[in-house]
Amino acid sequence: MNLIIMGAPGAGKGTQAELISKRENIPAISTGQILREAMREGTDLGRIAARYVESGALVPDDIVIGIVKDHLTSDACRDGFILDGFPRSVAQAEALKKTGVRIDAVLVIDVPDERIIRRMSGRQVCRCGASFHTEYLPPKVEDVCDKCGSKLFIRDDDKPETVANRLKTYHEYTEPLIDFYRREGLLVKVEGQEKVEDTTELVRQALSKAGAE
Repeated sequence: MNLIIMGAPGAGKGTQAELISKRENIPAISTGQILREAMREGTDLGRIAARYVESGALVPDDIVIGIVKDHLTSDACRDGFILDGFPRSVAQAEALKKTGVRIDAVLVIDVPDERIIRRMSGRQVCRCGASFHTEYLPPKVEDVCDKCGSKLFIRDDDKPETVANRLKTYHEYTEPLIDFYRREGLLVKVEGQEKVEDTTELVRQALSKAGAE
């Protein structure tokens, strides 16, 4: 299964990508995580990406496309993949189409902006890449990562003012992808629920109906 998963920042697409990855035994490729690692390491790519991420803007296409290309041509993607966070614009979608990579479905998780802002205020992440939420997906030990035991923290780009900018960017640049993939006949839309497991079940049913699982 070659899947693209979409949704506004904080819609839960990263969580669903991880769950699908485990169920189908295929890699979930999160460009956001890769970029954050580069920013922490202070690489040339990381310094460039940081200026865009911190302001809530999109990272330039040449950076993102380079990352995605490397992953899609690796052995890890031989049996399928989940693209989480790419494409984020019609231009990127057209570039991906030109590579000839087969896409089986494009899953959109739809959540209202007001719920996203409330949801993201409780999001916690770890330096190992794991993510949690104080209400929806709490760690077993408060403020401690289940995977590596490190202390969890709230990212700067989860602050309300930055979230508002990221949502504005999403609606302006990424949302047109819904129409693009609807025309391609690949769109599968799911309404995000308050509980992760409820969204997970709706995703499973929708992908099964679309023949992507």
